[in-house]
Amino acid sequence: MDEIAKITQYYERSSLVERLRKALAASGLGERQLSSKDLAPVDQFHSRGLAATVELARAIPLNEATRVLDIGSGLGGPSRYLAETYGCTVQGIDLSQSFVDAANFLAERSGLLGKVNYRQGNALSLPFSSSAFDVAWSQHVAMNIADRAALYGETFRVLRRGGYFAIFDVIAASDNPLHFPVPWAPGPETSFLLAADAMRAELLMQGFSIVSWTDCTETGVNWFLERERAQSNAAPLFGLGALMGKEFAVATVNLRRNLSEGRAALVQVVCRKP
Repeated sequence: MDEIAKITQYYERSSLVERLRKALAASGLGERQLSSKDLAPVDQFHSRGLAATVELARAIPLNEATRVLDIGSGLGGPSRYLAETYGCTVQGIDLSQSFVDAANFLAERSGLLGKVNYRQGNALSLPFSSSAFDVAWSQHVAMNIADRAALYGETFRVLRRGGYFAIFDVIAASDNPLHFPVPWAPGPETSFLLAADAMRAELLMQGFSIVSWTDCTETGVNWFLERERAQSNAAPLFGLGALMGKEFAVATVNLRRNLSEGRAALVQVVCRKP
């Protein structure tokens, strides 16, 4: 089985839309129209949840005319937040068809089908024309991608001149191995963290200029610790654990350990295509 197949298999979840229906019903959200705040416990599939999405959005110019590509869109939380808050038009792309189906389901429940759309595809060969987007957006995706040259090169290609690439990712912080499993990989075979210097060098090599580079590790560790304390008595009915399975809780604790022990770090990066 090749790398892409292993990653796809790891993320695929059978009956994901049905799991979402049940979780929404159990949480009391019923059939009413949903907001980003309603869905934040489940559809912000990255460290620090909605807060990280809000901060990244504030770091780039966004308005109703902005065309955004959400690379590795997952359940679609960030893209729906952008559409709901800024009026952007957002195209999401993800390897997992089950996540694409779930994201489109949640877009319909949020009344945003005219503003957001999701399709299955590979970030290393984006099915879009050159210069098609004003902003490329990626949160906690590159950790699964060994070929950063292809990822960043394809992102550069689909951005218009002057467009922004907004990133929130986990990076390597030392040579010490990670504790596995982590939320993006059960083991080292599908985990490809880069150190900050290597990530920066690859972005520059593909033609980007670096607008800002912010270490978010300490804030991320504190966020995880607060969540662990809040969930020590009982797991929430409406959260990623309910969708991803019991092993997700272990993977999340391991991510916090890796950050706390200096094995990994969190960075928010904004780049621009000159």
